[in-house]
Amino acid sequence: MSIRKMISLHPDVHGHVNQPLGDAVHHLMYCAKMCLSCADACAAEKMDMRECIRTCMDCADVCEAACRVALRRTGSNEEVIREMLELCARVCDVCAAECEKHDHEHCRLCAQMCRECAEDCRNAAASVTPAMA
Repeated sequence: MSIRKMISLHPDVHGHVNQPLGDAVHHLMYCAKMCLSCADACAAEKMDMRECIRTCMDCADVCEAACRVALRRTGSNEEVIREMLELCARVCDVCAAECEKHDHEHCRLCAQMCRECAEDCRNAAASVTPAMA
């Protein structure tokens, strides 16, 4: 089952899912897990990876929080959803930039996921309007 399907089943959504928001929620879930996995892999590296670990863990937490806020369909709080998505996009950019400094496959994959997530968060933030959220 996809998260988009789950969102569409909410009684207040009536089958209509804001596609950019659904895409962002999907990527937010994966990005959080990729960042946690990268942080763990960084901890096992022989070199000092403290900054990358911290950045990945921060990104994972922000992605989780943004995902939770974006999933809520009861009531409305478009301003908070937009702000969370915009913040998450900036944090993902920072994490991607940090991971791109390292020549590790796990960092490369994490950076790629963060870039995709940031793009989806920006698209979703732009799509959230009082009528669509």
